[in-house]
Amino acid sequence: MLTNPDAEKAKFSFLSLGDSYTIGESVDESARWSVQLADLLRQSNVDVTNPDIIARTGWTTAELQDAIKASGNRKTYDLVSLLIGVNNQYRGQSQERYRTEFRDLLQTAIKFANGRPGRVFVLSIPDWGASPYARGRNRNQIADEINAFNAIAQQECKSAGVSYVDITPLTRQAAGDESQFASDGLHYSGKQMRQWAEIALPTATSLLATP
Repeated sequence: MLTNPDAEKAKFSFLSLGDSYTIGESVDESARWSVQLADLLRQSNVDVTNPDIIARTGWTTAELQDAIKASGNRKTYDLVSLLIGVNNQYRGQSQERYRTEFRDLLQTAIKFANGRPGRVFVLSIPDWGASPYARGRNRNQIADEINAFNAIAQQECKSAGVSYVDITPLTRQAAGDESQFASDGLHYSGKQMRQWAEIALPTATSLLATP
């Protein structure tokens, strides 16, 4: 978990929860999508700190929840993001398990937002089947499974009153463009994650404008 020494100086605090896509595997800290989002918010005259981050490469929903508990973080935040599920899909875990654990994580995120679902937003799961790493794999199957997991996330967000931001099409459009991917061929470059930040910006701005 990362903490920000300047957090107390900003009007709004921000927590970003997730896996490799949130921690920004294989890219600099400044290229992480949520860090880029905070920068875009500040450019829009929204006084927000860089995010605290609870994320690690490889985490499933259950592992993220366990890590949150182990972190002992009792702070509350003005804005909370969640991006999780690709490792559930990658490991072949069931959709039913994902639904249950994702629902629990949504409630955890809402608690971090001081009980305000209107200050929480979820990013959809990127389609890693479009990455160079996925060459030789059944990309149609990966896409179908990612779609199913994302449909669950979207349904659960709607039920919980949480905003949902669909970045999956952006990750599919990246296919064939090496500049959109990190050096490992699996994770995304700062250039691709900039697009996630840009598409999330109107939602984040709107959420922070509400009480």
